[in-house]
Amino acid sequence: MQISFRGLLVVGMFSMLLAAMAYAGRFLSAADAKSAGDGKTSTVEIGRLLTALGVEPKLEDQRFDFTFKGKQNTEEWDLSMSVALSSNKKSLWVMAWLDELPRSASDVPRSALLQLLSDNDHLGNGKFFAYVAANRRFVLQTVISAEDLNSAKLRDVLKDLGTTVVLTYPHWNAEAWRQEAAEIAAADREDAEEEAEEEEISDFAKSISESPAPRARTVINTLKTGGTSRN
Repeated sequence: MQISFRGLLVVGMFSMLLAAMAYAGRFLSAADAKSAGDGKTSTVEIGRLLTALGVEPKLEDQRFDFTFKGKQNTEEWDLSMSVALSSNKKSLWVMAWLDELPRSASDVPRSALLQLLSDNDHLGNGKFFAYVAANRRFVLQTVISAEDLNSAKLRDVLKDLGTTVVLTYPHWNAEAWRQEAAEIAAADREDAEEEAEEEEISDFAKSISESPAPRARTVINTLKTGGTSRN
């Protein structure tokens, strides 16, 4: 079978087109996932995915810090976030930085910490509150698989984490903790003053009750009834 020059040209061009399409496919796939075909995402690739989402990641000791805009209803939040690959590069830690722990223990009511622990039971999607002692900051974080990670998946994780940060704001707002602690302290002082006053009256009544004088008994009855005595 003989093939004309024109036929050879068409076959050659078709082969080149297939090769170009295959190369383009490999290039596009590599831009959104793995290197070396091992299914693991590198730190460099995480930076590229974040940049593709429109954020400006800053690399700090194998961790990317950046600002992510969260939105709840019509309100926008600028959220401080970080992502970091695990040492085996199989997992990605995603964190949203919250308020700093107040310096004084008296500014942290016990109910506030219990609320965060309670929230951990039902946040869903692997999210949980934690405390980073190195910088005294609370975080809301989650851990996801780094394998086959792409920008769409990462965007969904960041949006979900950001929404939860906004919705739980009353629970981790350190300023609200201080106000609550101050109110509790004021109530405790008021209760203590009332108890001290009652104890003082009781001691006074007990001391004069030992006197047989009619006047003393009149004073005792007056104190008990809250009235006034007359001579």
